[in-house]
Amino acid sequence: MAAPATPACSLVDCSRVYVKNDAYGGAGAFAACPIKNGEIVERGIVRRLTNCDGHENPYVFTWSDEQPTTTWATGSGCSTFYNTGEEANTHMVRDFVNDSFEIFATKDIAQDEELTHVYKSKAWRKCFAVL
Repeated sequence: MAAPATPACSLVDCSRVYVKNDAYGGAGAFAACPIKNGEIVERGIVRRLTNCDGHENPYVFTWSDEQPTTTWATGSGCSTFYNTGEEANTHMVRDFVNDSFEIFATKDIAQDEELTHVYKSKAWRKCFAVL
């Protein structure tokens, strides 16, 4: 039986994504269905965090274009489970005003393929130095 469609008014839709154990010993996001280049993969909202150091915590999003940033957020749905990679197959578009995001496919993605994106702050956050 197919899952019911997500209402258009929903702030969060991760119906095309699921999370499972990944090849790195953690959890990753994967395509629940084939997704074409340019299609939306997931949309959601974030909560801004206080008393959090995103340089030490790899599980939060950089939530501003300022560098160095002191604004961090955690995302809804499956967004926090996308691993990074040089050959990323998605791109996150951040809306800092409305604290929301959309993730788009940057190439055709097969069902069950891992979803990856290049972390916005990969080059300068201490917690990503090993990547």
